[in-house]
Amino acid sequence: MCGIVGWVDYERELGRERATLTAMTRTMSLRGPDDEGIWLDGHAALGHRRLAVIDVVGGVQPMSRGPATIVYSGETYNYRELRRDLEARGYRFSTASDTEVVLNAYLEWGAGLVERMNGMFAFAIWDQRSQELLLARDRMGIKPLYYAPTPAGVLFGSEPKAILANPAFTARIDEEGLCEVLSFCKTPGHAVFRGMYELIPGHTITVSRQGLADRRYWALTAREHTDDVPATVAHVRELLDDIVERQLISDVPLCTLLSGGLDSSALTALADRALGETDVRSFAVDFVDETGGFVPDAMRDTPDGPFVHDVAKHVGSNHSDVVLANDQLASPEASHTVLQARDLPGMGDMDSSLYLLFAEIRRQSTVALSGESADEVFGGYRWFHDPEAIAKPDFPWAGPFRGGGLDLLDQSLRDRISAYQRQRYQEAIEEVPHLPNGNGSVTPHERRMREVCYLHLTRMVQMLLDRKDRMSMAVGLEVRVPFCDHRLVEYVFNTPWSFKTFDGREKSLLRGAVADVLPQSVVERRKAPYPATQNPGYERMIRERLADVAADSSSPAHPYLDHAAIADTLAKPLGGVSLQQDRMSLERALALNDWLAAYHPTANGAA
Repeated sequence: MCGIVGWVDYERELGRERATLTAMTRTMSLRGPDDEGIWLDGHAALGHRRLAVIDVVGGVQPMSRGPATIVYSGETYNYRELRRDLEARGYRFSTASDTEVVLNAYLEWGAGLVERMNGMFAFAIWDQRSQELLLARDRMGIKPLYYAPTPAGVLFGSEPKAILANPAFTARIDEEGLCEVLSFCKTPGHAVFRGMYELIPGHTITVSRQGLADRRYWALTAREHTDDVPATVAHVRELLDDIVERQLISDVPLCTLLSGGLDSSALTALADRALGETDVRSFAVDFVDETGGFVPDAMRDTPDGPFVHDVAKHVGSNHSDVVLANDQLASPEASHTVLQARDLPGMGDMDSSLYLLFAEIRRQSTVALSGESADEVFGGYRWFHDPEAIAKPDFPWAGPFRGGGLDLLDQSLRDRISAYQRQRYQEAIEEVPHLPNGNGSVTPHERRMREVCYLHLTRMVQMLLDRKDRMSMAVGLEVRVPFCDHRLVEYVFNTPWSFKTFDGREKSLLRGAVADVLPQSVVERRKAPYPATQNPGYERMIRERLADVAADSSSPAHPYLDHAAIADTLAKPLGGVSLQQDRMSLERALALNDWLAAYHPTANGAA
């Protein structure tokens, strides 16, 4: 997996900047706990922190072959096929790592190597011949990569903190950045801090003396779907079998994340079949006193526990439950670690519980398979099936979440966030690729659902992948997301919405493809989101923290808060706040305050 950093400056000798590059590199120490490497040469400097997964001994970075040097984060799942192709072309290899394959692929195909790669990756290659830097990111944006242009080059890193560690960059936030960080969308390319950007998924950037040149090498396109429903279901299964088998490649212990939902259960069952005689290892999260005292709410009908255990028994997995307590979820230590991992305000116990789960898993495994993104690919969220949410000219998920998260912010700020979000929504809609409506064959509903699926695959999925990456890499755990394989995403995106709901339920294509490997209880289970604790002890702790923030006029978030609304919320009886709305608002306000206090971004018109 790893963390990468770098610096190109065509007017400075970077060989003298080892101390600065080392400081940048060490911000990535959690992403790469196994090794550190520094490479400096003239106008280029590259740093790498390694989490060793494939070829533990040989895959040391930065890695050089001939005129090219690479720092690489991620996994290339088809590296064995690429290696065979390159060997047939005369290349020789001294390691068994996928990094060396990517580097030699660059020497053979240049920037065009990315079109040949299947995987999750972010990498930088310095070419001494042309004195150019290539930055690349995978198609779905599974692995992050940030950059900041400078007058004479560029700074880059896997996370914003790497760039912030260079004295040449100052953390500033303007009106747009504040709205971006508080809205419920993730704008491709936006990094919140003024002057910093995130490389857009499916793009490369070439840095030269002439400046930065962006190239899109992949995007969702509209294609006619010619398979019928049975053939579509069969092809989805074929793809999943191949994807899971590819993503089980590892030289270190591997496991699955199991929630008892359709997505994670399918991956656990398919992984178990692919491993043959070896039992798959699985982990699930739960909360103290949760399963026995669970109360259905607007988001969740059932607790995960019984379904998790049904799957574990059905497939015979080596299973462990990770049970979290309130003091863990609300602890200052967990909040601090989550903030440092994100570099931005987080999502309360949705973040801290994921971080704590990953930390426990990391004691026994280095790689995990996750069902993340299946809802975006197959249409699993409840608002996909809510005519009112679909009809609104807004991000469909904004309705369920906007009230829960922004209610405690100043009204004028909330209005500016809403206007910003409407603008970003309209930009996204204008990108959507549509099929020509020959003979009226594309109904208005099918057209709208294509838009809704596109919004999820290019905006919402980025929020979730970012959260997954930050929380997992904070403990040095590599989490793979099979449902983000671009072949599966492209194929399912172009299936009609009527196919995605052919059995009258959500995620029909996925259910049809994997029903034979799952217990009936999971096949019939209704979609449930990632769990949040219902224990009132957690609510009490965050209430107390926000009361302190609101009472302190020097608190960084004080000017951005609606203090009357905070007083009303805190006056409600314990347990009387809505899990979906009020509590999320408490968490968001606290997260904003913690972020402003820790990062001290200079405000440029953001007040």
